[in-house]
Amino acid sequence: MPKNERYVTKHPRGWAVQAPGGKRASSVHKTQKEAEKVAKQTVSNLGGGEVRIQGRDGKWRDSDTVAPGKDPNPPHDKRH
Repeated sequence: MPKNERYVTKHPRGWAVQAPGGKRASSVHKTQKEAEKVAKQTVSNLGGGEVRIQGRDGKWRDSDTVAPGKDPNPPHDKRH
């Protein structure tokens, strides 16, 4: 089964939801929170996986496993 991932990244028009290796954004949103919500819904519809969130500085600031995906660090990931 392929790994389902989506990235939330800074975009000139706001925040983008993008598939890994994708050249274009799947969607663009005004706020990071909106983009994160759409990314999680997309991954959930695909059967679960990871959503990685990039900060304004370009560094990865957070990631979240969307059920029914397997969390790589279940006992330590208590943020979500």
